[in-house]
Amino acid sequence: MPTTREFIAGILFVLSLTLLSCSEQRKKRATTTTTDTMNAQMIESIENFKKRQIHSNLTAEIIDTTPDSMLLQTVFDQLSTKLPEDYQKEYQTVTNWTKPQQAIYIIWVLEAEVNNGGFNQFYFNSSGQFADLTVDALTRVGAKKFADLAASANEIYKANKEEIARHQDGTMEGFSESYEDNPLNKLDDEFYDLSSKENLQKRQIAYVRSHKEYFIDK
Repeated sequence: MPTTREFIAGILFVLSLTLLSCSEQRKKRATTTTTDTMNAQMIESIENFKKRQIHSNLTAEIIDTTPDSMLLQTVFDQLSTKLPEDYQKEYQTVTNWTKPQQAIYIIWVLEAEVNNGGFNQFYFNSSGQFADLTVDALTRVGAKKFADLAASANEIYKANKEEIARHQDGTMEGFSESYEDNPLNKLDDEFYDLSSKENLQKRQIAYVRSHKEYFIDK
């Protein structure tokens, strides 16, 4: 089962794929832009992301001066610095944080997993240990429809866990097979459709700004 450290590293990979996709779209719209230029822009964006400043402590000033486009990343990065090196006590560590901190961390993990590989991947990876906390996290930031969807996903997974995990033997092939006739697949489509109508990140950003005292290190 992948660790959270592997998961966080995977975010960089997903980001690079996203940037590549955006590059291809730009190529279609701007034929005068060369492939070399777009590749350079993509590489520069990835490098800038890797070199971003990660705060071990957050202050009100940092939160206030961080633009919306980077606020959740800044909070998630800072929370990640609090995790144990081997992640063996990740769940214990996260659940000892304030409820607002837990909410942002757990929603970030949920979004990254579901957007990358669906709910099946969320439950398969170490992120699945936070499944029972997702409903409260989403409700806390005012994302009621997402919370209802997460509750449905939890119920379906618990009712079909043995069948879903039947092929999951630790191999990539087994994991891929676990998507076949998986009842969670339909919830992926609902999640993506809901995401296109309701900006979950905006809700989190507003929540952090209105509850910043819970994210500031005393």
